Amino acid sequence: MTRKAHLAGVRKILVKVGSAVLTGEDGLDLNIIEQLVGDIAVLRERGLQIVLVSSGAIASGKHRMGIEGKLKSIPQKQAAAAVGQGRLMRVYSNAFGKHGLFVGQVLLTMSDITDRKRFLNIRNTLFTLMEWGVITIINENDTVAVDEIKFGDNDHLAAMVANIIEANLVINLTSTEGLYDRNPADTKKAKLIPIVTEFTPEIEAAATEEATPVGMGGMKSKVQAAKKVTASGIPYIIAPGRRAGVLQEIMDGKETGTLFLPPTEHLNSRKYWIAFTLRSRGRIMIDEGAKEALVRDGKSLLPTGVTQVEGDFVLGDPVTCVDLEGNVIAKGLVNYGAEEIRKIMGLKSAKIEQVLGYKDYDEVIHRDNLAVTVQSAGKSKT
Repeated sequence: MTRKAHLAGVRKILVKVGSAVLTGEDGLDLNIIEQLVGDIAVLRERGLQIVLVSSGAIASGKHRMGIEGKLKSIPQKQAAAAVGQGRLMRVYSNAFGKHGLFVGQVLLTMSDITDRKRFLNIRNTLFTLMEWGVITIINENDTVAVDEIKFGDNDHLAAMVANIIEANLVINLTSTEGLYDRNPADTKKAKLIPIVTEFTPEIEAAATEEATPVGMGGMKSKVQAAKKVTASGIPYIIAPGRRAGVLQEIMDGKETGTLFLPPTEHLNSRKYWIAFTLRSRGRIMIDEGAKEALVRDGKSLLPTGVTQVEGDFVLGDPVTCVDLEGNVIAKGLVNYGAEEIRKIMGLKSAKIEQVLGYKDYDEVIHRDNLAVTVQSAGKSKT
């Protein structure tokens, strides 16, 4: 199947652009931003909806304050973001205004989307902005975010937002041509990988964290984000952000960048939220029979399949399920707390009331609240 065929049904695109694309020695690169905005405007004329996740606030603020070298503390980074975010939005507003487009700003922290009610409120706001034809520009709220509520980076923020807005495609614009089979800074034999259909050990190994002159810095983060996005059935492209007309190239079906295709089976929006948004409060080790029931048959986790419990969690908490070798199999919302599960693990559901004195549920985790995160040849996990 051709690139054009893979992207034929795309109507809603999330574009993520990093600081390496947007900034230069003099802070924000206004020419690149004008170029990017013009590219997005053309897609809008084609009837496509665009949501933009944009870095650049900290770099802009740092330049505005005349700070050279790395910022040394979180308060310095947060202060730089406070200075730079306003300028970043003003630049975008002026650039999009030339094309008759309005912009809206949404700043998020992880806590905004781990709470289901706030998640849905954000979703409704973003859908309203799209209905109004506004170009929504999203960034992490760096001025208040701390480790406990940070996304980690905008690659992962974009992965979360793609699920929220039900995007048909994510395009990650970066300083490299795409994913190479090896670091091109180390060898001239490095080859661009045009398409990825499976996250093999070779693909994982090709994504280095090293920062290099050719833009391989942070590639591991981008591939991890691609893994999350494709798990919800959305194609993901890593492409060169400083190339003129790159978004049009992609939508015209040209072999630009690296295309990651989603698996046949994928998670629905709620299960994606459970799998990739919620932070696990503990671990449950399961035996081979339970693993097969979860992965192949799409069934609930029963106490009989539990062999070990780690952590101190309560009813409703997100908990990771691992197999006997420690491999992550799934994540779900538990029907019982850690101490209760320790008492009933290995037992049949009929024995729960006898041991606990009550039985609210037959399952440790019901399949409706369970997101399987490994591939199987069995039933759909939606």
